[in-house]
This record gives sequence, structure tokens and C-alpha cells, in this order.
Amino acid sequence: MTTFDTAAVCEFAQPPDMRVGGGALEKIGEVVAALGVSRPLVVTDAFLVSTGLAERVTKLLGAAGLTPALFSGTVPDPTTESLVDGLRAVRDGGCDAVIGLGGGSPMDTAKALALLAVQGGTMRDYKAPRQNTGPALPIVAVPTTAGSGSEATQFTIITDSASDEKMLCPGRSFLPVAAIVDYELTLSMPPRLTADTGIDALTHAVEAYVSRKANPLSDSLCLAAIATIGRHLRHAVADGFNREARAAMMLAATQAGIAFSNSSVALIHGMSRPIGAHFHVAHGLSNAMLFPAVAAYSADAATTRYADCARAFGVASGTDSDEQAATALVDAISALCTDLEVPTPAAYGIDEADWNRLIPTMAEQALASGSPANNPRVPSAREIETLYARIYR
Repeated sequence: MTTFDTAAVCEFAQPPDMRVGGGALEKIGEVVAALGVSRPLVVTDAFLVSTGLAERVTKLLGAAGLTPALFSGTVPDPTTESLVDGLRAVRDGGCDAVIGLGGGSPMDTAKALALLAVQGGTMRDYKAPRQNTGPALPIVAVPTTAGSGSEATQFTIITDSASDEKMLCPGRSFLPVAAIVDYELTLSMPPRLTADTGIDALTHAVEAYVSRKANPLSDSLCLAAIATIGRHLRHAVADGFNREARAAMMLAATQAGIAFSNSSVALIHGMSRPIGAHFHVAHGLSNAMLFPAVAAYSADAATTRYADCARAFGVASGTDSDEQAATALVDAISALCTDLEVPTPAAYGIDEADWNRLIPTMAEQALASGSPANNPRVPSAREIETLYARIYR
């Protein structure tokens, strides 16, 4: 294992109240009431309204003596434009807390609304490198997918509707005060979504571990998440009702979320956000498209770290050299993406001329996000352009 700088001091943040496990959703009324609020806004999407989950949550809140309001206008990869109606719902309802119910998009939307409702302005005012530590409404996160880890992070990602820039907005203003992590909410996830969100969680764990901002606390969570995902992801994709696999993946996603919230992601995320913004590819899938190529590009710059990940993932042992182990991890990531049928941008249906035309813009936006600077091998704009070209087919 990698040794640590014993003189280093790290800051570490996670939601102070976390309820984890099957049936945890039943505690939501108790958790929200304990915050001393009375009118929370449940931020979700039309699909979770159609399944009845949103109604179930509002009833649980009502049974705890609260008066919840509902906003179901969340869109995939939320935009500044999509926040307008949500912000109106907060203000019209006199809401004093927000509950993000769903995948990463509802949780990111809830985080943005929580800050804007108190501080005003636009999300562009809060994008990186600004660190947002000012006041916001209390945020409670209830994930229904096992991937984004947003329930435990101090980030939100919002796309600028005018420029198509996917903006990373960091800081403790966005950290939920509570998280309800109930794997039973993931049992109905289809295989494609299970695969993409699972690889997303793996990306979070690996990038947080090899990040230049890694620290001992986040490292331990990364390695635990990597080991769990290595054992359970394929089983969760093959059988969505495998409760052991679902519970394991949900826990791993949250562990990885806490980890990267405290040590940061790196090049994969920097490059994936522009793909999502310009071509409307889901975040987990765009990460998966990039993962093998970026791991291969980066591994030589942090061989010991990638070797640790390989051993945790179960594709190398202590008898393998670090170089052999790091290579095994790159090969294993490629095999995983092949087994789980991750498409290339070309196979996904993205037009090659459009892709090539936007490569310089995407490279510029990737660098501007700051995430590539955390990568073990820090790329130039030209190297990022080469990676984008390489993954197309």
C-alpha cells in the first residue's frame, strides 16, 4: 500500500446524518423533522412521480407533521433554465428545506436550488474555482441509483443553457445535511442504468485514489468501494433483484462519493462533462466511455496507486509487481466496459463531424473545470484532444 505524509493535514466532510440500509426511507420523516424545518420541497422527476415513490415520500413527511411541497420538473443533466421553475416552487411554497429524490440530476438540482434560494444570483456565479461556503437551505439527499454519490458530496453540476458548458460548482454549501441511502430504491433499475452508474461509482473511487489531492481518509473508502464493485457490479447488472449485490453497490457508491468529495476527481470527469453537455450523454455513461483510455494514459504516472486499485479490484495479487498490477487494472477496466456493453461515441450515434468539430471546445472546457489538474499525469489541451479523438470509435 502507498505510504502517507505523516505531517499532512486534510479536511474531511460528509453528511452529519446518514441512514444506510434496506428500509432506511421509512426514517425520512424523523430525519427531516429533526432539522427544525416545517415545509420541505421534494425535488424529483416525472418518472418517480409516475412510480408512486414521490407520493410515498410526501406521505412519510406528512406523517411526521411536516407540510411538504413537490417539484417534479427536474431534467437529466440539469440546466440553468431548468432551475427557474424549481426556484419559483421554493419561493411560492415558502419552503425551508429541499429534498433531492432520484439520481444525480434531482440531487444536483436540489443542491442548486438550496443555494440560489438564499444567496440569489445565477449558477455561473458559483462555478469553479470559486469555493462556496455561504448559507443555503438544508439539503436532504435520497438517491435512487447507485452511482453518482451526490448524496455525500459537496458539489453540484449544472449546465449553462446559453453556452452548453457543464459547470462544476464546489463547496460545503452543497453538502447535504442528511442522506437516506436505501438500496431497495434501486431494485427496479434497468441493466443499462445499473451498468453505467456502477462504472461511474468505480470511476469516482479510482480517480479519488489516484488524485493529487488524495488523503488517507478518502483512500480507505476508495479501496473499500473498488473491492466491493469488483465483486458485485456484474451480478447487479445480470440480476437487478439480487439484493446482496444491490446493497453492496449502493454502499460502494456512497463510499466513493464521500471519497471524491474530499479528494476530488480527475481527468475522466473533466473530459466527461463536455460530452454530456454537448451530446446529452448521461454522466455515468460518458465516464465509462473515457475510463479505459484515460486509465491507460495515466497509469505510468502513478503506478503504485493504480496497482493498489488493481489489488483491491481483485485482478492482481501481492506477488505481482506494481507495473504488472497497474497494467492488469487497465485491462480489467477495458474488459468490464466490454462485458457491460459500454458504447463508443460512434456506436452511441454521435455524428463524427460534430464530434471532431467540438473536440477543441471540449478540451478547453475540460481544462477550465480544474479536474484534469488533479490527474497523476496532467495533460495539455492537445493531449486531451488526442484522447477525445482516440475514444470516438
